[in-house]
Amino acid sequence: MPDKTFAEQNPPQPELIADYACITGENPLWHPLEQRLYWTDIPAGQLYRYDPANGKHECFYRGRPVGGFTIQLDGALLLFMDRGTISLYRDGVLEEIVPEIVGERASRFNDVIADPAGRVFCGTMSSPEGHGSLYRLDLDGSLHVVLRDVGCSNGMAFSRDNRLFYYTDSFAHEIYVFDYDPADGSIANRRIFATIEESQGLPDGATMDAEGHLWSALWEGSSIVRFDFNGAIESRIRVPARKVTSLTFAGPDLSDIYITTAGGDDRPQDGPFAGALFRIRSKISGRAEFFSRVAFPHQESAPHSESQKPMS
Repeated sequence: MPDKTFAEQNPPQPELIADYACITGENPLWHPLEQRLYWTDIPAGQLYRYDPANGKHECFYRGRPVGGFTIQLDGALLLFMDRGTISLYRDGVLEEIVPEIVGERASRFNDVIADPAGRVFCGTMSSPEGHGSLYRLDLDGSLHVVLRDVGCSNGMAFSRDNRLFYYTDSFAHEIYVFDYDPADGSIANRRIFATIEESQGLPDGATMDAEGHLWSALWEGSSIVRFDFNGAIESRIRVPARKVTSLTFAGPDLSDIYITTAGGDDRPQDGPFAGALFRIRSKISGRAEFFSRVAFPHQESAPHSESQKPMS
């Protein structure tokens, strides 16, 4: 059946929440300990947060680009940056953990997700020096290559039973699904879950709802979509920006969908609200994201190579 909205008679309308005209707004993530929504503007090197209880939002970090982040169990942010740098951000203090990854000096992290055990899958994008990769940061701080020859690492999610791992390569126009082992974080048996036609845009950020359906944001597709279990688009919600980058469920009951967008530096092309943060009051609840639980050894800083423990 062709795609339709899950509330076909009264489709939800995106509400403008914060208009910072982000160049590439990304990685919206609900901080359950603070009850606030966080997101990043990657190339601008800025992080933002929004408190729905009082409607206030702010830019609280300016620095190097942050491609994605997770929330540690103690509430600190684990930042995944350019050059393969990984840092902890706590109480306004930035602590560099992994100075860089050899081979990622011309690239940056583009999307990340904590797994059920607290490991972090962190992906990079292609650069003039080579293709991107998907890494897994284990609980002891060791970093391992999971996939190579990636165009652009993007939207990731875990199935409701934590047995499947979804992963997006935007440049390939494909979302893959893997068998996932929660015991050791390994993935296997890659197959295509969904292919997005070029006319519909590029699949970007992703999230999972409480019913086990995957959602994806469509870059240059002006929409977010919900897939059925066979990888077909079953629902679509239009967003008033051409470059829709990511989405997440948030709020006390995870029934609000927050959506990030890009193009704030070219609004004549990408729309008058390009780069803004939007919210949809959903009739479907989301699935809570996992905390990262990575512990780092404190040693002298040195460039990091894959499959070795990072040093700080």
